[in-house]
Amino acid sequence: MPLTSRRPVPQTPRRPAPRARRRTAQALLASAVGVCLVAVSAPAEPLGIGDPLFPHLGNPGYDVQAYDLDLTYSGSNDRPLEAVTTVDARITAELDRINLDFAHGTVRSVEVDGEPAVFTGVGEDLVITPDGGLAPGDSVRVTVRHTSDPRPGDREGGWVRTADGLALANQADAAHLVFPCNDHPSDKAMFTFRLTVPEGYTAVANGLPTAVDRAPGTTTWSYRTRNPMATELAQVSIGRSTVLHRTGPHDLPLRDVVPTEHRTGLEPWLAKTPAQISWMEARVGRYPFATYGLLLAEASTGFALETQTLSLFERDLFTDPALPAWYVESIMVHELAHQWFGDSVSPRTWADLWLNEGHATWYEALYAEKRGGRTLEARMRAAYESSDGWRATGGAPAAPKPPEPGRKIGIFRPGVYGGAALVLYALRQEIGQEAFDRLERAWVDRHRDGNASTADFVRLASETAGRDLTGFLHAWLYDDTTPPMPGHPDWRSSKRAVTEEPGPHTREHPHGLLPGPHGHRPDAGGE
Repeated sequence: MPLTSRRPVPQTPRRPAPRARRRTAQALLASAVGVCLVAVSAPAEPLGIGDPLFPHLGNPGYDVQAYDLDLTYSGSNDRPLEAVTTVDARITAELDRINLDFAHGTVRSVEVDGEPAVFTGVGEDLVITPDGGLAPGDSVRVTVRHTSDPRPGDREGGWVRTADGLALANQADAAHLVFPCNDHPSDKAMFTFRLTVPEGYTAVANGLPTAVDRAPGTTTWSYRTRNPMATELAQVSIGRSTVLHRTGPHDLPLRDVVPTEHRTGLEPWLAKTPAQISWMEARVGRYPFATYGLLLAEASTGFALETQTLSLFERDLFTDPALPAWYVESIMVHELAHQWFGDSVSPRTWADLWLNEGHATWYEALYAEKRGGRTLEARMRAAYESSDGWRATGGAPAAPKPPEPGRKIGIFRPGVYGGAALVLYALRQEIGQEAFDRLERAWVDRHRDGNASTADFVRLASETAGRDLTGFLHAWLYDDTTPPMPGHPDWRSSKRAVTEEPGPHTREHPHGLLPGPHGHRPDAGGE
């Protein structure tokens, strides 16, 4: 059941096409034909919102309010899914065209407010020309009938093919390999999912279930989020799975999605989640969403991912005898902490990624210490020793260097994990435990369900401490070399001390890479 303190579920009513607006736009077009001929004849082009790391991500001129995803899975991972994506948006600038990010699928038709629209693909954008211009304040509904292809392409991310179905891994910008969208975390929206799968399959998505409709040979599972979500955090699980239910703090409904044949062996791990949520709540306040759970996939990804309300893990993480219990539990807490830091409070730009990963690594480290791992101080000292090397190779925590072309997940380097957690440690040393704890709670409370930047964090830290911390934090966040650590004048950093950077298959584990084929054992280094 939903928590009583949550807001009511927003409903997006179906509405007729705005004929009056369209007639007005057409009249204006007729009265200014010279200007419009230039605009209409201008070639379609891919756009972006100017993200400092990825300037061509996202699209300007509108704010998405809601996505409605209708996906039909055939039972084969070698066949594209049939899909209908509906985008409800509010126009924020004069537009002759609407750009959506979309690649790796075939567009069959596009409608704008129920009327057919001209469309074309340019780069990784779907460029749509409605019948009439769009003005600031207008509401628009775009319906795209398309396929969604789970077969590997020339881009990383999107659909993950599991042993018995599919899951999603959209970070950093791969949601548009799955459905048309404004694929940047600054444009969060509500989501509704309708997932039609063959008999014998279970489908789960972000949010809470709203309906299960059975028909001969198929079942349609429906879900809706109660909080806005970034496209990179969307999750869809299709498989021969079992959904396990339990109750968390404050009667929070918890659901885990596991391969049916392994449900008994995994239960002891999943039963730890309620206590982990209570542990996080004691430090940063109430859990921010209406449900939570773990999706354990039969896939070799090499990472875990904080998809909103349903974190993605490899099943093998929980069955590998080489991994100590404290390590596995700390990774569970890392993804849980992201529900506050990264999911509820999302980065304004990708250069603000350190706010996500630094905080998740911080609480992971605190929990690991509690459960028998290295002490926080030992871990931070090791990170300090490598910090100059991380800055030299990947950039300062809040100024990461761009990745290689076509590999946007290359920004997930040690500097935004251990290096960013080191910033938080330095801040706690500088302002004291009590002020630091108040800052953490104020951060997630003030920016809940929104986006926030590095500048926002610096301002709030200064406000909480009662003094200007701009100079102190600027050095820690942006300098090429690591500042002296308050309280530890004997700590030293060296560019030669850098550890191996995680690749795309270890991006959630630079602190202690997965064992065997995934990297080093958790006691073999990291930060």
